Amino acid sequence: MRFSKRGPGIRAILSGGVVLTMVLLGGAYAASSGEIVFSDVKEQTRQFMEWEKTIRLTPQQEALKKEALSAIPAPCCSDNNAYTCCCSCNVSRTIWGLTNRLITQQDASPEQIRAKVTEWVGFVNPGGYKSGDACYTGGCLRAFKHDGCGGMSAGHVVF
Repeated sequence: MRFSKRGPGIRAILSGGVVLTMVLLGGAYAASSGEIVFSDVKEQTRQFMEWEKTIRLTPQQEALKKEALSAIPAPCCSDNNAYTCCCSCNVSRTIWGLTNRLITQQDASPEQIRAKVTEWVGFVNPGGYKSGDACYTGGCLRAFKHDGCGGMSAGHVVF
C-alpha cells in the first residue's frame, strides 16, 4: 500500500491498483463516497456542534430530522427522544449537527440517519449509555464515555 497527499485528501493505493481517497470534511474523515467516518471524539464533537449552529434546514428537512430522531431515545434521558432530548446538552448538539450534515450533504434517509446517529452514540460511549437517566442523576457534567451529556455549554465540552 502506498500513501500520497494531494489537495484536501489522502490517497492510498492498495494492491491491485485500487485507489481509496480519504478527504477531510470539516474535521470528519470520510471516504470518497462522502460517508462520515468516526475517528476523533474531541475533534468531531466540536465539528458536529458547529454544524448544529451553522447548518440551517428547510421546513421539509426539519421534518425529516424530526422523523429520524424521534424514533431514537435520547442517550442521556431515554424518556425523551433524540429530536427533543430534555435540554440542549452537548451530546444532543452533536446528534443534531451530525443529522443536519447528513440531511444537507448526503440526502440521507431517516433510516440512514438513525443508523449513523446510533453509530456515533456508540462511538462516543463504547460501553453504552446504561441508565438513560444521566440528566436526572448528575450526569450533565460527565463525559460522554461516562454516561454523561458532555456538559451543557458549547463553549465548555467535558471529555
